[in-house]
Order: sequence, then C-alpha cells, then structure tokens
Amino acid sequence: MLTRAQGIRVVADVILVVAALALGLALRVFWVLTFEQVEGPREEVVAYWVRGFLLGAALLTPISQACFWGFGFYTYGRAYRGRYKALVVTQAVTLAYLVFGFSVYFVSGTLGLPRGALLLSWALTVVTLVAARLWSLAWRGVVQLEAAGKARPGERAIETVLLIGGAGYIGSALLPLLLERGYRVRLLDLMIYGEGPLGASLGHPKLELIQADFRQVDAVVRAMQGVDAVIHLGAIVGDPACALDEDLTVEVNLTATRLIAEVAKGVGVQKFLFASTCSVYGAGDELLDERSGLRPVSLYARSKIASEKVLRGLATDTFRPTCLRFGTIYGLSGRTRFDLVINLLSAKAAIEGEITVFGGEQWRPFVHVLDAARAVFLVLEASQDLVGGEVFNVGSDAQNYTIQGAAEEIQRLVPAARIVSMGDDSDLRNYRVNFAKIRNRLGFEPEWTIERGVRQVLDAVASGAVSDYRAAQYSNVKFLTEGLGGGLTQHYEGWTESLIADESGESDFSPPSAAHPRPAARAGSD
Repeated sequence: MLTRAQGIRVVADVILVVAALALGLALRVFWVLTFEQVEGPREEVVAYWVRGFLLGAALLTPISQACFWGFGFYTYGRAYRGRYKALVVTQAVTLAYLVFGFSVYFVSGTLGLPRGALLLSWALTVVTLVAARLWSLAWRGVVQLEAAGKARPGERAIETVLLIGGAGYIGSALLPLLLERGYRVRLLDLMIYGEGPLGASLGHPKLELIQADFRQVDAVVRAMQGVDAVIHLGAIVGDPACALDEDLTVEVNLTATRLIAEVAKGVGVQKFLFASTCSVYGAGDELLDERSGLRPVSLYARSKIASEKVLRGLATDTFRPTCLRFGTIYGLSGRTRFDLVINLLSAKAAIEGEITVFGGEQWRPFVHVLDAARAVFLVLEASQDLVGGEVFNVGSDAQNYTIQGAAEEIQRLVPAARIVSMGDDSDLRNYRVNFAKIRNRLGFEPEWTIERGVRQVLDAVASGAVSDYRAAQYSNVKFLTEGLGGGLTQHYEGWTESLIADESGESDFSPPSAAHPRPAARAGSD
C-alpha cells in the first residue's frame, strides 16, 4: 500500500522527470531555431516537437516510475547514502531512458523528439534527482546540527549519562552509540539477562556498571550523583508481560519512574528522557500524532500514560522531561526479543515454514531497534529548547503496516512459508501513527526498513546466531513466567496502590478482582 510519504516522493519525482524532459527539449529547440536551418514554417516545427513532448512524457512517466520502484527509491533505497545514492539514481534514470528510447525508436516509431533533446533530458533528470536526494540529506544534517546546537545560558554540557535499563532491548543498542560519542555512561540495571547483552561495550573505560534495582531509592540516589542527563528505559515491556502481575507492573513502570524523576529533579539533572510507547493510542482509524487522544487498551499502555502524567506534573523551567513514544520495534540488538511481530514471524517463517497471523487487519507502526536507539541519541544531543517538555513519536510513516501486510512482506522474502490466518486477535490495539514531528524538528529518518530487518533476522537464524527463538531469554513474558526474573519479582510493601487518577476521578489502575480479572497473557504480542 502506498503511504502518504511515498506518494509525495512519487509525485515529486514525476514532476522532476517531466520538467527535465521539457527543459531538455526547450534547450534543443532554442539551439535549432537559433543556430541551424529549419525546413518549413517554424511554428509547425515547434508544434511537432510539443506534440512529441506530450506523447513522450506520457510514455516516460510510467517507465521511469517502474525503474525507480525497482531500484528501491521509495523502499529500502531510502537508506542509501552519499555517492552510492547518486550511483543508484544514475543507474535507474539511465535504464529508464534506455527503455524509453528503445520504445520510441524501435517499437512505436519516432515521437518527434530529437536525440539531442533526449540526451539533455537524461542528464538533467540525473542531476535534479540526485540533487533533490542529496539536498534532503544535507538539510537533515543541518537540522540535526541546529538541534544539537549551543546550549542555552545556564544549560551545562552533557558529559555523564545515567542509562537506566541499559542492558535491555533498546538500551543494549544505544550504549555503543553513547560510548563511541565519548560520553561517560553509568548503567543502572538489575542485569536479569546477565552481562551478555552489553557485548563489546563491557569493560569500556567510560562505562560504569551498577547492578541494582532502580526501584530502590538508595541505588537511584547513588547512581544519580554527578550525572548530567538521565535516559530511563527501564520497565516491564509488552502487554503479556505486564498482565502477569498488575502490582509489579505499577511498581516497576510507574512508581519507580516517579522515584527516578524526583531524584533527578532534586540533584539538578536538566535533561531527562523517558521511554514510552505508541500503544498509548490504543485503537482508532485515523492517523494519530502527539496531540491525538489516548485510548489505552492494556495495562502496559496505562502505566506509560500515567508515567507521562507524573513527569508533566514534575516539570519546571529547569526540569523538562522528554517522552519518546516508540513504535513496534523489530530487529536485533544485544538483547534481542522474539516476542515481537516482525522478529517472531520472520523466525517462524524460516524455521517452521508458517507465518501465523492474528488480527491481520490491525495496524502497527514499526521501527528498527537501532533506529529507536538513534532517535534517543538524537534527542539527547538536541537543545532543550527543541526537546524539553516535548513528546515525540518515534518511527516513520512509511513503516505503518497492517499485521497482514507485514506477514506478506516476510513471505515475499521467504516464499516457501505460508501465511496462516488465526482469526481475530484478543489484542485490541489498532493504530497508524504520524511521525512528522520528530522528522521535521530533529531531522530523524529511520535508516532501516522492514525488508532489511527481516533479512537481518533470517541471516541470524540461518547462521546459528539465534539457536532457538522460542527460548525464554528472547521473550519478556516467558522469562518472567518461568521465574527467571530473579529479584525483579520482589515487591515493596505499599508501592502497589493506585497513584494517578484520570480526569473523571477514577484511578488508572485498579486491583484485580473477580469482576475484573487480570487479562490472560499470550506470547507473540508486541
């Protein structure tokens, strides 16, 4: 399905191709009429060439579009950079003109377009399409430099970052980016998955590892000393995992967030980044942005909405937390998950030859874990004038897919696998998300596509890097269900009560009862 962003790029390319053809013909006509002898009335010659242009444009437009789609201009080609992008554009335009020329001179007969005009048009098309794409890239770079910009008076430079939950799915992808940039990173994590997710970053001279529970005030206060920025990624993530124990979810996702934010505010931390989720939008048919109403359908989403409310309530002129609402993540990181749609279905397709689909018509906004980490990094480096107190959806318009659409994309890469429809899903979420704010304000554009992410998973399965995608280490709900979470399941008395009331005066959280039991968990939810 053609997305709005893709449609805009298609229209822009059609305009550039037709304009280049018109300009090439105009230059050739000018040369002929000025410096060459013309047989017959000039008006008839010009009318003949104009007719040729109109017919040529009608033929060149679909040919060029077919070539552009084939070369990935509107899909994975968006990740091409620099000279390689210029080379791909040149190849696609050249192929389009070769096919066009063959059609004109060997199939349909002459259209009245001089060869010199076609040569000029080819050159102009290459130049304009390459320039348009490189200008877009350069402009994003300018925006990012301005976002990183100079600190405001009184806003100190960031040197030390506290990364909470840094051994998790996003955190293990973000950590190398921070260390490569030269930040001193203090990582606070209970390390329930061990030190494996940290990979090559473990032992880095600028990494300080604090293995502790971020629900404990003494651990948080100790970790917060001398910190310039806090990135809070720690949480029980996903609807099934959160549904296992409502009290524990409130404790970890909400109460601990309030504790961490209060300590950060108290010690003077100026930049506070919080990981939220697009699940807060719940279900709806419209395209949703940061100003849209929130209709949570799960405990996980309610816990994130309540946390965002807590952070807004704590905000001041000098403490302005930023909330990042991530789309449905896929791809590999230090702590890869296979309880997410793209990863799970890709592994099932490769190993079992089946792609099981629940609720295929439901929409999800997908984003690769490395792009999610890069978005956090970009917000960290941006001026507080741009990001302080703001909410950003993290993802791309082009990666809004239905579950069925995602399954078909996987099947295209694994043709031997068959799609098996399992009927409606008990998961009621259904949302398409607009990501214009983070794109326009910070120049964020994902570098990964679903196709590339699926190939990454397939390669990992084929190489044996992932031995058993069903293992508990790859699933939040399995890990907690099988009791592997260790100290995470220890409750602190008095922290399980409802904390935030909504506008109607009703609590966002209510204890389970016979009338309102905890929802059943199902593996495979995102």
